[in-house]
Amino acid sequence: MALNILSPAEIKAISFLDSTKSNRLPKLQGGLSLKRKDCGGRRIQCSVQNQNQNQPPPAWPGRACPEAGRKTWDGPKPISIVGSTGSIGTQTLDIVAENPDKFKVVALAAGSNVTLLADQVRTFKPQLIAVRNESLVDELKEALADVEEKPEIIPGEQGVVEVARHPDAVRGVTGIVGCAGLKPTVAAIEAGKDICLANKETLIAGGPFVLPLAHKYNVKILPADSEHSAIFQCIQGLPEGALRRIILTASGGAFRDWPVEKLKEVKVADALKHPNWNMGKKITVDSATLFNKGLEVIEAHYLFGAEYDNIDIIIHPQSIIHSMIETQDSSVLAQLGWPDMRLPILYTMSWPDRVYCSEITWPRLDLCKLGSLTFKAPDNVKYPSMDLAYAAGRAGGTMTGVLSAANEKAVEMFIDEKISYLDIFKVVELTCDKHQAELVVSPSLEEIIHYDLWAREYAATLQHSSGPSPVFA
Repeated sequence: MALNILSPAEIKAISFLDSTKSNRLPKLQGGLSLKRKDCGGRRIQCSVQNQNQNQPPPAWPGRACPEAGRKTWDGPKPISIVGSTGSIGTQTLDIVAENPDKFKVVALAAGSNVTLLADQVRTFKPQLIAVRNESLVDELKEALADVEEKPEIIPGEQGVVEVARHPDAVRGVTGIVGCAGLKPTVAAIEAGKDICLANKETLIAGGPFVLPLAHKYNVKILPADSEHSAIFQCIQGLPEGALRRIILTASGGAFRDWPVEKLKEVKVADALKHPNWNMGKKITVDSATLFNKGLEVIEAHYLFGAEYDNIDIIIHPQSIIHSMIETQDSSVLAQLGWPDMRLPILYTMSWPDRVYCSEITWPRLDLCKLGSLTFKAPDNVKYPSMDLAYAAGRAGGTMTGVLSAANEKAVEMFIDEKISYLDIFKVVELTCDKHQAELVVSPSLEEIIHYDLWAREYAATLQHSSGPSPVFA
């Protein structure tokens, strides 16, 4: 199946992606212009200079130091979990179960898996629960009929918000997928809760709005992604201005050993065969396209304040080094570990402390047994997602959320076999290209959510046909 490409009259003369490759440097909407920059012998890149607004303050300005006088916990630290029945949520609860002296659950929110949510209630005894699908409230109550100490139930989106800002929680784990995680995260920040961040859209789409809010309420955003957790761990105690470069490692996904010419033959089952990680369908496809890494570049910019010219991607097939930083004196610091999401989740929950982990459930890394670690540069032809992500990041504002939403919709269409694998890139490019005319540099929360929905709807209009697949240069 292939994408029915729009007619030339419907596509601008300079497309979104082409504007980052061409010698022509157009002025974009929203007071943005492209500036050519020579990166000291590295490849020439375009930097978008924001002429109207200052960039939002980073969550961590290249360093991480606990504030003096910030409250510490002698007993179990109370947490809430939004997305408790998903991958992040269940792994978080595994950590709580293993460390009942360190953490306790006060509130849980799920989407529609009421059976698993009921089991979690029996085990962890939260005070408040929510099910986002309001039609399942009666089913949830029936599943909890035998529970003696029943929690309060608040259905729907409002219930998810109430879980996120539960008065007894000091940290909230945001494991919900998509822009659905924005409102509860904002509510938690406004209630003064530190955020254990596993929801990409919070920063990729919401960064321009969320980061100033976090600073206003003195809230810490603690990254749960393995790559950003690695960077976060490496910047602990750095002096101001010491961070020079961020190096994001990527496994290369399912097609790291495939020649570019063979990608036109990719089937859904091929894209879901990740060599290292056991993840959901969407993120596994993102790993195959490397869109996950492009989105992580944007997230790293918002989290740590690094300029896009100072964030690099390298392929590291073993997934043992989760990411690195380079300091001003050219020292490189790395965080290593087995591919296990529980470690970065645990660190968001315990920071600035470190929690002892059993060798039985948390195998220790043995480098001698591992043998060797290898690296190579990513192929921009095989992974056009990187150019798209850097371009969206430099455009800023609502463009990064549009990129993420368009990719999510394109992946959904690919999994449903409505478009081909290569069409994922073109759907995203065309959606970002279309959005240039309406780019909002400093969006409100309502504008962020509006353009997230717009991007999904627009991407869905790019229907498939029996014509030839697009060719990527």
